[in-house]
Amino acid sequence: MGEAPVTESDTTVTRSAEYVGSFPVDDCCLDDQIEQLHTQLRSLKTCKRSRPVSLKFSIKGVKMYDEDETTLLMAHALRRVSLSTARPIDAQFAFVSHNPGSADAQLYCHVFRARHARAAQFLNLLLCRCFQLCYLEKHPEEALQDSVGSMPRRNPSLLNHGFPLSVSALVSFRRAPFQGLLPGTKKNQKSSDDLHSSQDAVFPTSSPSLVRKEAIRNKGLRSGAFRSFTFTPHKQRSVQERLSASQEKDRDKPLVKRSRAPSLAETEEALAQAVWCWAGIAPDNSFSLLADDVLGSYLLCPHPKKPKYGSLIIRFPSGLNTYLIEHTSKGKLILEKCKTEFSSIVELIEHYTDNWDELPCLLSCARVNHCYEWEENTSKQQAVKPHKSLNKANIKSTPRKDWV
Repeated sequence: MGEAPVTESDTTVTRSAEYVGSFPVDDCCLDDQIEQLHTQLRSLKTCKRSRPVSLKFSIKGVKMYDEDETTLLMAHALRRVSLSTARPIDAQFAFVSHNPGSADAQLYCHVFRARHARAAQFLNLLLCRCFQLCYLEKHPEEALQDSVGSMPRRNPSLLNHGFPLSVSALVSFRRAPFQGLLPGTKKNQKSSDDLHSSQDAVFPTSSPSLVRKEAIRNKGLRSGAFRSFTFTPHKQRSVQERLSASQEKDRDKPLVKRSRAPSLAETEEALAQAVWCWAGIAPDNSFSLLADDVLGSYLLCPHPKKPKYGSLIIRFPSGLNTYLIEHTSKGKLILEKCKTEFSSIVELIEHYTDNWDELPCLLSCARVNHCYEWEENTSKQQAVKPHKSLNKANIKSTPRKDWV
């Protein structure tokens, strides 16, 4: 598996909506700010004035174009967006930000109306996922190690590739990755890839005699080295067997990891699971970030004490609470200490987003941007969180599994 190429569709997602307008937001406690936002959004649900627009989302920010995507109407760098929220029941999506280039501390909430409830939720999920990917980009040390792909393996070959033996011997000599594989090699030599690239410049494709002269002139070979390196096919196979045996031993060792380019071009289901599970962020860091998020924000993950079972970690006024997601005898899902049964995780989350039941508060679809910066001059000001929570998570991390 190699590193996937990044395309425009992977880094930017475009969706249509109707722009209703904006209103100023008080820079107050986060929980009070969310309450103010939803009060204003409820009052705007009957607003008939709107403009069809196209929204482009990426980890760099949000841009609003006219309906034909020809004129840029508004642009916000992601670091200037403090939070994202939605009211699916009224098909509303909104985010809070500073105006571009503004030096004051005034926040504005930009309100959009989607075609239907699911479209509004999708717009919110897109921006929330941008927040997470931006955080991963700025804090790669906090990434979940299991979320990266393995480096591709390449088996060396010393067998004759159809060249005369004299030419094949020289080609094999410059291609053989001997470093660390055969006895008598020095540990301080360059890696096989570096040696291959450097010797490719020394040994251009030409006749054997010209290759030998060029190699001696550039001190790539000592005089007589070409004549002494006369491997027979039998010896070549012997060395190949030794190299293959070494490769087999290396396969038992942990593979070097390579990150795969993140993508926003997801299905609604995959995008929701990525946001709900804080995909890519290590568990300890997810808990810490959740403690600084909005009231009712949650994290879907394996249970800290029962990794084979799922759990919902929710931020309540008292701090973070963990609820085990249990399986009933009928194959349904039920939240610990609750009575309502569900057929899927999606149904469970959607229900507790609209109904308190036994929970202290509703689940919230809003999310804070943990890379938010209120200072316009970022060269002197580090990224700061818009609000701080009084409670921190104190939960042991467990490896994530595909238990959903």
